[in-house]
Amino acid sequence: MRKIIIDTDPGQDDAVAILLALASPDEIEVLGITAVAGNVPLALTSKNARIVCELAGRSDIPVFAGCDRPLAHTLVTAEHVHGKTGLDGIPLPDPQMKLQDRHGVDFIIDTLRAEPPGTVTLCPLGPLTNIATALTRAPDIGPRIAGIVLMGGAYFEVGNITPAAEFNIYVDPEAAQVVFHSGAPITVMPLDVTHKALITRDRNDALRALGTRVGAVVAAWTDFFERFDKEKYGSEGAPLHDPCVIAYLLAPELFTGRHINVEIETQSALTRGMTVADWWRVTDRVPNATFMGDLDAPGFFELLTTRLARF
Repeated sequence: MRKIIIDTDPGQDDAVAILLALASPDEIEVLGITAVAGNVPLALTSKNARIVCELAGRSDIPVFAGCDRPLAHTLVTAEHVHGKTGLDGIPLPDPQMKLQDRHGVDFIIDTLRAEPPGTVTLCPLGPLTNIATALTRAPDIGPRIAGIVLMGGAYFEVGNITPAAEFNIYVDPEAAQVVFHSGAPITVMPLDVTHKALITRDRNDALRALGTRVGAVVAAWTDFFERFDKEKYGSEGAPLHDPCVIAYLLAPELFTGRHINVEIETQSALTRGMTVADWWRVTDRVPNATFMGDLDAPGFFELLTTRLARF
């Protein structure tokens, strides 16, 4: 049993990641979900996280609102991909479960202090603002983190929001710099991996064919947001970025990568938010992250479909 905190900015693919975690209670205990501003503003990400919990029948999962803006810059959002609600594609009822009173950053700090050292994994699916704020405010939690498995960055696939930067890192590169310099064990799911997790028509049809409410909703979500990536990349489907984080916790053998140094560009107007990944180990910089480079896509979608069928 792995205890995790999901830090997220739902987003359809974030929502699928949350569902995958909640569908795997034998392996994963979700201690709580912290929302951050990213794909859409915080009011919507915190609402969407609760919608997803209720869709999964897990209104017992505590959801906390975290930071509503990046550490040093104006918030950039992605309604052009995810729609104005962040979960466009199918109408869903407003959540009945309430937000927790505590700030998401306080929940992260308090949980890491309360649980035994090395037992809680942080799973950031959006900008790293909440995680960086927690590490800065409470440096003592750093050594207590079992690991940080995050979706963000790119090397071979370069950028998806600018020519050089992936969206999650670009939104708050200063926060990413704090996290990558924290000393915690970090595993990165960059675009290099997530662009291989393409939800093609056949894979989407398999989710719809589950004949469940969750299967129908997930298929509708991916039908909606894949339009953007198919037009942009000319691909057969849209990448399911964030579920790669949870899939790694469940089946790490689906992924391959390298332990390398990753630095975050925060200054350049051209490359701000770039993950400068020393994939070929051409510098003497100390490795600080396991940067994934490949994915067994059929195995990933078999895992995803089988788990979502449990709802």
